Amino acid sequence: MKKLFPVFLAVALLITACQLGGQAQPTAVALPADNEPAESNVKAGSEQVSSTDGMVQVYIPQGSFQMGGLDTRAGADEKPVHKVDMKGYWIDKVEVTNAMYLLCVQAGECTPPQNTASETRQSYFNNPEFNDYPVANVTWDSAKQYCAWAGRRLPTEAEWEYAARGSTINTYPWGEEKPDGTRANFNSMAGDTNRVGSYAAGASPFGVLDMAGNVNEWVSDFYSAEFYASGAASNPTGPIARANYFNRVVRGGSYVDPEVSIRVAKRAAVLGPNYDAELGSAAYLGDFSPRIGFRCVAD
Repeated sequence: MKKLFPVFLAVALLITACQLGGQAQPTAVALPADNEPAESNVKAGSEQVSSTDGMVQVYIPQGSFQMGGLDTRAGADEKPVHKVDMKGYWIDKVEVTNAMYLLCVQAGECTPPQNTASETRQSYFNNPEFNDYPVANVTWDSAKQYCAWAGRRLPTEAEWEYAARGSTINTYPWGEEKPDGTRANFNSMAGDTNRVGSYAAGASPFGVLDMAGNVNEWVSDFYSAEFYASGAASNPTGPIARANYFNRVVRGGSYVDPEVSIRVAKRAAVLGPNYDAELGSAAYLGDFSPRIGFRCVAD
């Protein structure tokens, strides 16, 4: 199993919820001061705490980066490598947890996960033992609804990769060192999800955690294997939807994926919602998995 939650993150994150009177209550946190500096003065890697769900958010500054597969194992859909200019934004430091998602369910703004079990645990969601583990088995639409409730949104594919790589050409969030059990939950080492933030050694250049392994993460973009060839170079939001085209991008790899699949540039497609299908049908909802979760961003 994964190591114990690092002490420094346990202090900074302050997101553990507990069951009190049937309600999940996030730990009280300090909110940003009213005189918080303007965006142009916020330093890369600065943190703030959401008053809605207690999520620690990391500031990603305006800048440019090389997007795509820069290593010899890059897939065809990771090419061509291209420079992308990005505006500044905030991204969740870790993946959205079970306890956080439960708050949204209790507020009547989110539907429960499609399956409340995990890969090996019959009782996972709404089980206090796994409060600080990533929520899973949520559809793309459910992830989008949660982010909206929390005052945020799903990241674009470019925002996700920039937060994971920064201005470096890293193969992994932490650099070029071969992945191991100190940096990520992957390759079935743990056999299931682990507590968010448990791999401090796997942090991205901005200090964002869990961007390799644990659970794949939904992003907002539709998937196209050829999109990188379009030349979109400033805050790209992905291809425009078209008929019979419902795949959405997931990033980061999961606890079962081999190390080649937890590379920063790795792209994968999962069926998203089809709003033209019968309401509530499998096609309408799209796919979900115990290996897929998400995080949010804010402008």
